[in-house]
Amino acid sequence: MNSKVAKRQRDGIPMPLGLQGAFEAAQMFVISALIVVIPLGATWFAGGFAEKNLSVIAQLAGQIWLVGHGVPLSLTLSSGPSSATVQTGTFSLIPLGLLLIPFFLSWRAGRRLAKASYTDQLWQPLFGALAVYAAAGLATGFVCSTPNVSAPLLASTLLPVIPAAAGLITGSRLEAGSWSRLIGISAADWISKTSQDQRWAGSYMWTSVKAAFIAVVSAVSLSALLLAVNVIGRWNDIVAVYEALRAGAIGGAALTLAQLAYLPNTALWTLAWAGGDGFSLGAGSSVSPLGTSVAPVPPIPLLAALPTGQLGWGFVALLIPVCAGVLSGWWFVRAGENHFDEWLSLKIRPRWLSLPLSTIFLGAVTGAVAAVLSGALFFLSHGSAGVGRLTDLGPDSLPAALWVGAEVAVGVLIGALVAPWLNGERDGLPLMRKRSDSAE
Repeated sequence: MNSKVAKRQRDGIPMPLGLQGAFEAAQMFVISALIVVIPLGATWFAGGFAEKNLSVIAQLAGQIWLVGHGVPLSLTLSSGPSSATVQTGTFSLIPLGLLLIPFFLSWRAGRRLAKASYTDQLWQPLFGALAVYAAAGLATGFVCSTPNVSAPLLASTLLPVIPAAAGLITGSRLEAGSWSRLIGISAADWISKTSQDQRWAGSYMWTSVKAAFIAVVSAVSLSALLLAVNVIGRWNDIVAVYEALRAGAIGGAALTLAQLAYLPNTALWTLAWAGGDGFSLGAGSSVSPLGTSVAPVPPIPLLAALPTGQLGWGFVALLIPVCAGVLSGWWFVRAGENHFDEWLSLKIRPRWLSLPLSTIFLGAVTGAVAAVLSGALFFLSHGSAGVGRLTDLGPDSLPAALWVGAEVAVGVLIGALVAPWLNGERDGLPLMRKRSDSAE
């Protein structure tokens, strides 16, 4: 068969692939920048800023764009004429809502670039796109740095490339349908060269990773639901903060958009809270299911939904990661890839012993992977607001991840043990007869 038959057909704008990737990156930069510029511009035109110089607002938009791509900003604030009144710090609290924008824009671009490329030529548009996006970050960091707020040029160049590259690769892979069509390497051919035991072990571990991913996604979703319920319950307090600020319609809308940008952060903080370790809102503060102890916080409406005082019912939130683990364990058994249990049942005949051992191992593996995934999310959601007390915002990633991983492991134990009973009850006696027939 002609090798060109296996290649993807060109389908896109008729231009060199590197140039097409550069064009897609330019689109990504412009759209992500406009999402920041439009609300700031509307607020400026409505008189919401004391600063009347439009160039200062443009620099602020660039700084927000950089923060939204994970670039830390160095702050230098002066409250008096002497050098003793100068405070320095770093703003590193990434608005994950903004970080998702370049990811999804690049996801869309990756699909188009995969359509337009042959299998062995995809690197050309991807390289062109990442080079232009890195150059855009460098230019933004250089132009938008001021004596009071500056961005490291190396970080401005490299960090924006990370969400862009992740989105481009994800979109290209989904469009190609397989890694073999994307990069010319067939995973099936590689797997066919391994032994049956290796294939079973790899399938077991990969299914465990997917189960842990399901557990983390479920835990984050349940935490977001808990956050939504709490916001609705404290809505009057939130509205009172809005009214006290007197920001007007445009200013209130801009403030709401800023809070939406940090909404994924607060959902992850809620998960850390539900896990038991909690999170901090400044140095020396603590927000956990057992109680809240924080100093006065900035007048941000969403912070009015913080739980206050001692919470006698707070321990109930620990069920969120456990329930996510139950769903994960049930899904794992339904996937039918529990090869370690099959192998162990051959080595240890008494089922009352092999089943608990294999289930404990499954819970440990899935819980460990869930801890790694949740720890990465907690790390991204944690940061500093610059100077003063607000230099420690969010969960401590290591202990919070260990709490969540341990609770997910407990849930996996329950879900994996209950799943066969549920499946047998659903399928009825015929399933039991099939098993007895196979045993004979």
